Amino acid sequence: MGRFFAIRIGRAALTIVLVVTFAFVVLRLSGDPALMILGPEAPPEVLAAFRKAWGLDDPIWFQYLDYFGAIAKGELGRSMRDGRPAIELVLERIPATLALTLPAFFFKVALGVPAGIYAALHRGSAIDRAVMMTAVAGFTVPSFVLALLLVLVFAVQLGWLPSGGQDSWRHAILPIATLSLGGAAVLARFTRSAMLEVLGQPYIRTASAKGVPWRRVVTSHALPNAAIPTVTILGFMVGTLIAGAVVVESVFAWPGVGRLLVVAVANRDLAVVQCILLLVAMTMVTSNLIVDFLYGFLDPRLRAKGAHA
Repeated sequence: MGRFFAIRIGRAALTIVLVVTFAFVVLRLSGDPALMILGPEAPPEVLAAFRKAWGLDDPIWFQYLDYFGAIAKGELGRSMRDGRPAIELVLERIPATLALTLPAFFFKVALGVPAGIYAALHRGSAIDRAVMMTAVAGFTVPSFVLALLLVLVFAVQLGWLPSGGQDSWRHAILPIATLSLGGAAVLARFTRSAMLEVLGQPYIRTASAKGVPWRRVVTSHALPNAAIPTVTILGFMVGTLIAGAVVVESVFAWPGVGRLLVVAVANRDLAVVQCILLLVAMTMVTSNLIVDFLYGFLDPRLRAKGAHA
C-alpha cells in the first residue's frame, strides 16, 4: 500500500514539474513582454531597463532556476502590468470561476449519469438512440460554438437572458449551460458503455438465473462495478474545472480565472500566466491522484499491479 501511494505521489510531482517547465520555456519563446507591455514605439533604453528590472535579460537557464527557487519560497512572482503579486490576482478571480464550474459540474453529473444508465438498461430502444444521438452532438460541438448558439437563441432571438457580464444570477445561466451540456454528454456515453460492459458479465447472468430481482441486480451488482470507470471521468472533470472555463468565460465576458489567463497570455504577463498554469496543473494532478487512491482502495489488484509499475 505504501509503495503504491509513494509511486503515485512521485509521478504527480514529476508531472507538475514538467508542466511548469514546459510553460516556462514556451512563454519565453513566444514573445518579448517588454514590447507587449510598453509597445514597440518605446525607446530602446526604456525597453532595456524594463527587461533588466524583471530579469528578462538573464540567460533562460538562470531565469528557470530563479523561478523554481521562488516557488520553493512560496513566491509566484508579480504582474508586469501593475506590480501586484500574481497569486492575489488569481485568487480574486477564483470565486467567479467556481460560481460557474461548481454548478456546471453538478448538472453534468445529474444529467449525464442517469441518462447513461437509463440508455444502457434500455439498449436498442428509441430512448437509447435519442440519448446517444444527443450525447454525440453535445460531445462533438466545440464549447465556443455551443456558447454562441445559446447566445443567439436565448439572448438575441428570444431576449430571455443576458449575453454576458456578471451583474446577476441570470448572467450565469448561459455559461453554466454551456459548461454542463458537453460534460453531461461525455458522462452519458461513458456511463452507458460501462453499464453495458458490466451487464454482459457472467456474474450478472448468474444472479439473474438465481432469481434475484432485476432491480436488485442493477443496484447491488451492476451500478457499483460500473462506477469505477465513471470515477475516472469525474476525476478528470474535477481537474479541468478551471481550465475548462477559459473559452466560456471569454465568450460571456465572465471575470474569472479563465478570462484572466487569456488577457495575461495576450499581454505576456509571465508571472500571472505561470501562476494560473501551476494552479491548473496542481488541480488536475491532485484530482487524478485522488482517483488513483480510490482505485487502490476499491480494487486491491490495481494496488498490487501499481506497486510493480
